Amino acid sequence: MAEGKAPGDPAHRGGPDRARRAAERRGRFGESLARLYLRLSGYRLLARGYRTRQGEIDLVLRKGRLLVFVEVKQRADLDRAAEAIRPRQQQRITRAAAQYLQDYPGLARLDQRFDAILLAPWRFPRHVKDAWRESDHGYM
Repeated sequence: MAEGKAPGDPAHRGGPDRARRAAERRGRFGESLARLYLRLSGYRLLARGYRTRQGEIDLVLRKGRLLVFVEVKQRADLDRAAEAIRPRQQQRITRAAAQYLQDYPGLARLDQRFDAILLAPWRFPRHVKDAWRESDHGYM
């Protein structure tokens, strides 16, 4: 065995690339659960994984006159998922939302909100409506 690569070490099991791919799979699965939950709640998906240089928005949805930008977080428990959405990430999502509205100016007339869907194993998803506001970060 190579030095520094113990059996429990991610580098031993296939390295950081393998761990990253597994995390991406879990993230996609979590986003799929969130999409299903929101669809059953009456939201219509407009975009998923919307990426800009400013940041990424997991889900963009519409419900009536409301445009919702959603961050999906999956952790071991719901409290940890909530804590994982830090102010810096909120800023990036807020900037990405501003870019989304520039790309789709017809949607700018809608009311806008930033939500979070929190996921944990064997727990029902927690939908945090108005998780933060754009004015918290001075954008838009």
